[in-house]
Amino acid sequence: MSYKSLDAISSADIAALGLPSEVADQFHQSLSEIVRNYGPATPETWRQISNQLLLPELPFSLHQMMYYGCYRGFGPDPPAWIPDPEREASTNVGKLLERRGKEFLGPRYKDPISSFLEFQEFSVSNPEAYWRSILDEMSVSFSVPPQCFLREDSSHPGGQWLPGAHLNPARNCLSSNGNRTLDDVMIVWRDEGEDTLPLKKMTLNELRTEVWLVAYALESIGLDKGSAIAIDMPMDVNSVVIYLAIVLAGYVVVSIADSFAPNEIAARLRISKAKAIFTQITEGCWAGAEATLGEVMDDHRMIIASRLARLYGDKTDGGTRFVFGSFLLDFIVRGDKSIPLYSRVIDAQPPVAIVIPSRSSSFDTKLRDGDISWHDFLAKVKNFRQELVLYVCYLLPPSNGRHVEFVAVEQPVDAFTNILFSSGTTGEPKAIPWTLATPLKAAADGWCHMDIRKGDIVAWPTNLGWMMGPWLVYASLLNGASMALYNGSPLGSGFAKFVQDAKITMLGVIPSLVRTWKTANCTDSYDWSAIRCFGSTGEASNVNEYLWLMGRAQYKPIMEYCGGTEIGGGFVSGSFLQPQSLATFSTPAMGCSLFLIGNDGIPLPPNVPGLGELALGPLMFGASNTLLNADHYDVYFKGMPVWNGKVLRRHGDVFELTTSGYYHAHGRADDTMNLGGIKVSSVELERICNAVDNNILETAAVGVPPPGGGPERLVIAVVFKDSRDSAPDLNKLRTSFNSALQKKLNPFFKVSHIVPVSSLPRTATNKVMRRVLRQQVAQIDQNSKI
Repeated sequence: MSYKSLDAISSADIAALGLPSEVADQFHQSLSEIVRNYGPATPETWRQISNQLLLPELPFSLHQMMYYGCYRGFGPDPPAWIPDPEREASTNVGKLLERRGKEFLGPRYKDPISSFLEFQEFSVSNPEAYWRSILDEMSVSFSVPPQCFLREDSSHPGGQWLPGAHLNPARNCLSSNGNRTLDDVMIVWRDEGEDTLPLKKMTLNELRTEVWLVAYALESIGLDKGSAIAIDMPMDVNSVVIYLAIVLAGYVVVSIADSFAPNEIAARLRISKAKAIFTQITEGCWAGAEATLGEVMDDHRMIIASRLARLYGDKTDGGTRFVFGSFLLDFIVRGDKSIPLYSRVIDAQPPVAIVIPSRSSSFDTKLRDGDISWHDFLAKVKNFRQELVLYVCYLLPPSNGRHVEFVAVEQPVDAFTNILFSSGTTGEPKAIPWTLATPLKAAADGWCHMDIRKGDIVAWPTNLGWMMGPWLVYASLLNGASMALYNGSPLGSGFAKFVQDAKITMLGVIPSLVRTWKTANCTDSYDWSAIRCFGSTGEASNVNEYLWLMGRAQYKPIMEYCGGTEIGGGFVSGSFLQPQSLATFSTPAMGCSLFLIGNDGIPLPPNVPGLGELALGPLMFGASNTLLNADHYDVYFKGMPVWNGKVLRRHGDVFELTTSGYYHAHGRADDTMNLGGIKVSSVELERICNAVDNNILETAAVGVPPPGGGPERLVIAVVFKDSRDSAPDLNKLRTSFNSALQKKLNPFFKVSHIVPVSSLPRTATNKVMRRVLRQQVAQIDQNSKI
């Protein structure tokens, strides 16, 4: 659909979107005034419209009309959010630059917004000064200070960071300092199904007491320091306490996602050599009791009854009676899904499992021989050394705040604290150890790019099995903010209400989650105005869906964030001190340098627009320097080009730096096809096709062999900006594609078919699944819709 420019839009056009005529007239009058004052097509015009006129309850089609109308003919990457100089000077980075900008940049310093890019370059060229200042800002303390911040060594391509330092990141998370007091709330949470009940909260004092108890219990089971201990649980308050306790006590967390099958769990336990695993189980049913489902539908047993109702149908009308024996309902509940945990874990044959009930329960449960119930695990503290005092303090309210502190195990900075795994779909998962420096990288990214600080409430639906779980722990707690956890599915209105009730200020998302919210319209009627920014990672985002998301929170910015488990955070991001364009990245992450490798294998000059395989500057604070089951040098450095005497670090995605200064992610570098005997990257084809028509949101190019075999035919899947435009002229568009490809790429390239799609299939790690598209389009007729 072609949108009118703002000065051509009438009151009738607005009313046609479903608004009452008097509301449309008033909106049009306000719009006309903004256009008179700022022009019909400027970023300031959009800022005024988005801040003053576009309320969340207005039809999204009106939001689209304003956005696309304002930026009609503007060019690529129009800014959807623009920083305000006064407000953004109060951000973490803004305040640091106001105080020390001239010290860092000398006479080049002007103001936080104008000088941000120079400050980012300073963070790369002056790592000692930059990281010293950032860790000071976050009040990070060392039991033994580092000899320096970076020691370059030819045997370590990534450098040696904080050599000689000893620390414990969990102790830093639990310390009371200038960022917080013992009475500050550190965790806010709610269980699914309790959406009308008050939020649950845990203060720093309460969190410390819980973590200390678990740390003492861990010591009581006799594992050697440095032993690996796995967590396969939902990300709830229990798993966060356990995570911090493992780190505090000097052990190594093994992160396992709660969705993994037994063979995947077993592989991770084997590779990490885990000595124990924490997992969770739903309450057991009472032995021998006979009842209808309706008779057990009280607050204490509602979860069990509702799950049985799904299995056996709704028989709560007094009919069927069930005998509830002494068995376990082994699953966790996520919306309409029931995910088994304990049975999967024991199928993976861990050495010992410590089993936590999902809710408080008096029911007896039968565990595998040698496994330990949560109650028995905590009770071990009673007989461990002389810590009976701690156990009593745990059962009884502490008097005047007195309790027995667990003294943190301080370790060298290169000791492991967490073992995570890549999400590869084939072969053995890549085991990536985080050192004690990696949590500081995660927290620094939150401090710099999402502006996380004391008073913030940070939510990011995730799991400790993925890097964003530990990231959330450190980015919130190390920065003095509260962590918000919803123990259930984030897909429905229950989570949307939690965002409102918890007054979340930084909400992290993945694009597929946003897509579900938009489709289901489940955020309607909930007030998200407390949000200061969104974060987005994991997948490539969609302009329309993210325009919708910004509109839910009165056009607060979305900080796109891309990195990797082996980095402990991001290498490219957004910033409060730069305009943000939808579905793009505005800056390399602080402390990171990016390179685009051309077709000749040589990096393009820094900051020069172009497209190529992304490589990273090797000196990245917190990044991995070893792998447990692969050669780290071979994976990340072997065969890479050298820049200024340093071998670059492999990443593997194709990125584009546009003329407007934004970065676009284009999927993996190895997405290629053979057209007429010529190998060509899908990304090259898509870049040209995306620019052919203004109504194209994105494309995916795949090579599909004919049914009888033979040379691949080029098929372009197209996502249009306006889904209402259901009958575009595909023949005309194909002619335009062919003309552009033959002119700009190769005269022999020819598009065989165009397939309109509502969205492109993607993996959980930001990759277009061209293999899936290839299978789909091979089964359909020309120009039919998937």
